[in-house]
Amino acid sequence: MQTRFSPALLATPPGQTAERVIRSCVHCGFCNATCPTYQLLGDELDGPRGRIYQIKQVLEGAPATASLQQHLDRCLGCRACETTCPSGVEYHKLLDIGREQLERQVPRPLWQRIQRRLIQFIFAEAARINPLLSLGRLARPLLPRTLKRRIPKRRKLPAFTPGTHRRQMLLLNGCVQPAAAPHINTLAIRLFDRLGIELRTVRGSGCCGALHFHLGDAERARHSARRNIDAWWPAVEQGAEALVSTATGCTPMLGDYAQLLADDPVYAPRAARLAAMTRDLSEVIRDENLASLSPVKNRRIAFHSPCTLQHAQSLDGVVEDILTRTGYTLTPVRDKHLCCGSAGTYSLLQPQLSQQLADNKLEALQASQPECIATANIGCLLQLQAGTDVEVVHWVELLG
Repeated sequence: MQTRFSPALLATPPGQTAERVIRSCVHCGFCNATCPTYQLLGDELDGPRGRIYQIKQVLEGAPATASLQQHLDRCLGCRACETTCPSGVEYHKLLDIGREQLERQVPRPLWQRIQRRLIQFIFAEAARINPLLSLGRLARPLLPRTLKRRIPKRRKLPAFTPGTHRRQMLLLNGCVQPAAAPHINTLAIRLFDRLGIELRTVRGSGCCGALHFHLGDAERARHSARRNIDAWWPAVEQGAEALVSTATGCTPMLGDYAQLLADDPVYAPRAARLAAMTRDLSEVIRDENLASLSPVKNRRIAFHSPCTLQHAQSLDGVVEDILTRTGYTLTPVRDKHLCCGSAGTYSLLQPQLSQQLADNKLEALQASQPECIATANIGCLLQLQAGTDVEVVHWVELLG
């Protein structure tokens, strides 16, 4: 696709990235075939091809509008279009540039600004989420069934003392997960201990920054990244082998730290080092000896592969293979490439579309009547849990 960018824009890194991404697009439309919002709405402007063209127009000087902002807001950022694209278009990079432009050029209504600021304030820190969860759990018996399901039950943390091992890795603490499901990281630490790896969180680290970044607040995302780097760096210098995340929604953000802080002369080298060290939980476990791991019993599991696992990280099939190797039977899931509708803050900002996607996903997951549904991201887990009576777990829970 041809572009007509100004020399001033082409002199900037975002302009150069946008130029490269747009020129790689041949406008074939294959992306629309796997775009969740295009499938729901049937509107070219709510598909990747239409969004690319609209962002291109703004970057070429056309006025940005609230209508375009809405079309970009409706994008889940699932990157299914990138998996489908025969030309390798890095759509998500152009989407980030487009959203940042729109945030600067189109003032949001006051209620939207307040809503987004509140989401950032509350959900970026586990310490702020915990009191709200506690109140929700107290009121749970009085709530309607649909609201009850949205409040995760408190789980008893397994009691164990990890050993000391030669191999050491860092574990992202995160924001929502430590509050809503702290047992996930604890079980991952215990599992790594059985595999002969010391996996540990570091005080002072927290949200990866994805929550801020995908709401158009790149500066707060950079602040989160710098805070995490400061917390992790002593352990990196002491020989930590990898930076691991149990939430697939966070892993791509950690891998983008090098790009996020590329213009920061102080943090850029360390950001690049940490980005190169980043591993999804499944990548580490895949390469270990799993002979000692086996399920309590052979169970039929429906696995929902989060978009951030199969599209953003191209790790489709990795978790499924681990579960099969450890004795589980996986049920078929149709349209497994489609998003469940969680997509970070999407379920809060676009509740109607999010619910439609969740209903479709749960119908597909439950079609073969599994005993349990497993996933790999806290957002997906909470989204699916709210719509079914079938047990929904993080897949690491199945490995004991």
